[in-house]
Amino acid sequence: MKRALVSRATPHAALLLRLTLGLMFLAHLYWKFKVLPGGFHTWWSSFHANGYPGFVPWYAFSAEVAGALLLIPGIYTRWVSLYALPLMIGASYFWLIRRGYFFTAAGAELPIAWSIMLIVQAMLGDGAYGVGSMRRLR
Repeated sequence: MKRALVSRATPHAALLLRLTLGLMFLAHLYWKFKVLPGGFHTWWSSFHANGYPGFVPWYAFSAEVAGALLLIPGIYTRWVSLYALPLMIGASYFWLIRRGYFFTAAGAELPIAWSIMLIVQAMLGDGAYGVGSMRRLR
């Protein structure tokens, strides 16, 4: 009986996680363009100022756009989650060495949790109402 309940709830848990992750990526994109003083240019130039190679801001931006646009409808959910995972691991490392672990000090706590959520999403797949799962039903 318990196994049947878990089996029925799993697709909806994946849906909730997928929507949460997608909205988090969307919120971060909004922050870059509308809230951050200096906007997107400031965010982009901070990579160079911190010594990152030129491809890193391109990857970071593409991972966030993919997360925002593809996770919410459930398109290539596993692949998008795995694609965005190095971004969150890198963010975790960046904030851990600069601010420590705790969220209250703007530390690595959130990016570590976000990384784990991406791993779980990759394991669960599209979930309920995902475009990818609907395509497979046809």
